[in-house]
Amino acid sequence: MSTCCYIIPPHILNHMASNPDAKLRKTARATILASRGFHEQRQIFSVLNIALGTGGLRRTIYDAQKDSTLPGMMSRNEGNPPSTDPTVNEAYDGAGDTYAFYDQILGRKSIDGHGMRLQATVHYQEDPDEGYDNAFWNGRQMIYGDGDGILFGPFTRSLDVIAHELTHGVTELEAGLEYHNQSGALNESFSDVFGSMVKQWKLGQTIQEADWLIGKELLAPGIQGKALRSLRDPGTAYDDPRLGKDPQPGRMTDFQNLPDRRGSDWGGVHINSGIPNRAFVLACENLGAKHSWDQAGRIWYATLRALHKTSDFAEAATTTIVYAQQLFGPQAADAVRDAWQMVEVVPAGDTTRPIPVIAAP
Repeated sequence: MSTCCYIIPPHILNHMASNPDAKLRKTARATILASRGFHEQRQIFSVLNIALGTGGLRRTIYDAQKDSTLPGMMSRNEGNPPSTDPTVNEAYDGAGDTYAFYDQILGRKSIDGHGMRLQATVHYQEDPDEGYDNAFWNGRQMIYGDGDGILFGPFTRSLDVIAHELTHGVTELEAGLEYHNQSGALNESFSDVFGSMVKQWKLGQTIQEADWLIGKELLAPGIQGKALRSLRDPGTAYDDPRLGKDPQPGRMTDFQNLPDRRGSDWGGVHINSGIPNRAFVLACENLGAKHSWDQAGRIWYATLRALHKTSDFAEAATTTIVYAQQLFGPQAADAVRDAWQMVEVVPAGDTTRPIPVIAAP
């Protein structure tokens, strides 16, 4: 199953769609409706597996001019001076920072590993009179809305959101994790993990200095919350009458068994992703490295390249433990295992040492 991967999850949009404020209702419903069309588009691009390799960093930013025609008018190309539109520059710089992280830290050239051109469209709207409350990777390019101006601002403001969405493209081309149930929650979690790492790397933050939040910059003033998600403390990101309450669990005891359909977030992919998210933060802390990308990030990247479309939490845990031992030794394997035990994916008391039989990607 391939689907469009949006940063604002369905449970927030569904809550907004019943808001007394007419503007919020209309924006939420327009955003939900648009997602259905992009779901089909993403499936087509997935089948075509379009790769536009160039060998180096190449960015093109388009302006939809509050319309839904893609890609829109070209606003900034690679090497051009900054635009007078800050949204264009944020999309341009965010793509560059994400490319640089994957290149310099993981040795990966763009989304496909071969220098695929990074394209984005800003100021996207389904209705010229209503905002668009989302950002997403459609299988070929990034698309950013400007928000509704009440709950959310422009979606280019958050580097971790940009990196999150671009990582969906990496996942599509590597593990191809199906976007439902546990494999879909892993898909979302890998994007949160790498989105957070890109921001930490850009800011030069240590594991202790990082806020481990996704989308902090998107929330408008007055919202009762700190971000869309918290990797360190799932379920604490927001509690606002207009958004609802953050439903993410942080351990398997609280795993939410939801129907595998659109209205239930394809089995809760944006909800249950809190469990592997927290496992990553705990692994970072247990490993004792200075930065998230020093050890844990490399382990998770190797794991992403080794998983397959139906991998679940247990398989992801086992694979990270294997790569921890293979890349950094038995103590690292123990540190990663302990993290998965704390979120109850690996049984408590399991001390089995994995045999590192997976070839390093």
